[in-house]
Amino acid sequence: MRPKVMWHLLRRYMASHLHSLRMGGYLFSGSQAPQLSPALMRALGQKCPNLKRLCLHVADLSMVPITSLPRTLRTLELHSCEISMAWLLKEQDPTVLPLLECIVLDRVPAFRDEHLQGLTRFRALRSLVLGGTYRVTETGLDASLQELSYLQRLEVLGCTLSADSTLLAISRHLRDVRKIRLTVRGLSAPGLAVLEGMPALESLCLQGPLITPEMPSATEILSSCLAMPKLRVLELQGLGWEGQEAERILCKGLPHCMVIVRACPKESLDWWM
Repeated sequence: MRPKVMWHLLRRYMASHLHSLRMGGYLFSGSQAPQLSPALMRALGQKCPNLKRLCLHVADLSMVPITSLPRTLRTLELHSCEISMAWLLKEQDPTVLPLLECIVLDRVPAFRDEHLQGLTRFRALRSLVLGGTYRVTETGLDASLQELSYLQRLEVLGCTLSADSTLLAISRHLRDVRKIRLTVRGLSAPGLAVLEGMPALESLCLQGPLITPEMPSATEILSSCLAMPKLRVLELQGLGWEGQEAERILCKGLPHCMVIVRACPKESLDWWM
């Protein structure tokens, strides 16, 4: 949708009844392609005072400051978007997005440790998804989670971080975390064991592909899960264990859990799917 069409919709149709909006940009269409503007984002906030979820795909946001986004947002999703270095600096206005509870950063190549540290000013934030944010380092994640101790959901998928280092940072700082989803790259039995005794963990998803020989066996996963007192959902995705002995071991050994073993869904290249 071109910005001029969006302006028309804002003026004629969009009002207080709009709660969720998904928009696509023109990031890969060349320098002459129309782009989202700060004025359009500000108008969105003014015309739609009840907008709670904004999902942006393939959009160039390098000239759109985060301060122009609607203040009412509770969920912000960025998929294959470009942002500037100044987008999430910690020293920016603390009143920006005061209600933000969930942020999804999926294939945002510029996102790095400094941006992650900037998320710590969102005191309402409870859910963070990092997908393919390859510039985030283990040191940066550990330092940021120390200040994001109030997170209840964390997903780290397709990043260069090892699963062991991610779980160690979680066990140190996120004692109230309820849901964890991560790629199994670099996961070992001792690494998984750091979650034992986590007091609030209810859902754990380990996502393939299975490429490391250190990957815990079904018996080792069972042992660690039995030491997670509130675990109710265990999901193993893309490990190739569907219908295998590993699945039977886990289902039998965790009768109090919903055990889900399945292949990874095929990723659609269509952002609207």
